[in-house]
Amino acid sequence: MEKPKLRELNIKASMPTVDEARRILLESLQTAKAGGVRVLKVIHGHGSTGVGGKLRGALRRSLELRKKEGAIKRFIHGEEWGLFNEEARALCDRFPYLREDPDYNRENPGITVVEL
Repeated sequence: MEKPKLRELNIKASMPTVDEARRILLESLQTAKAGGVRVLKVIHGHGSTGVGGKLRGALRRSLELRKKEGAIKRFIHGEEWGLFNEEARALCDRFPYLREDPDYNRENPGITVVEL
């Protein structure tokens, strides 16, 4: 049996506008959830080019709305994705393969981890 993996969504790769990035995120959340994905790592960048910062803020605000609507369970900012964050530890307890994510314990502001 194949070991489960953390599904990644690299939004920053195509350098979309904020509106395009929001659309990509919403469509990807729906597709992932329908496909049985439990955890999605969103790569939005951290702002070094000026675009990542806009995407990061807009996408995290969008995720907050999705959480309030009940479309996602939770999300963890990349800078908090590690051993010292209670929600991150709890998520890794439920899905132990997440500890193998190269961004775990790296305080990477360019990602956000989403539990669907």
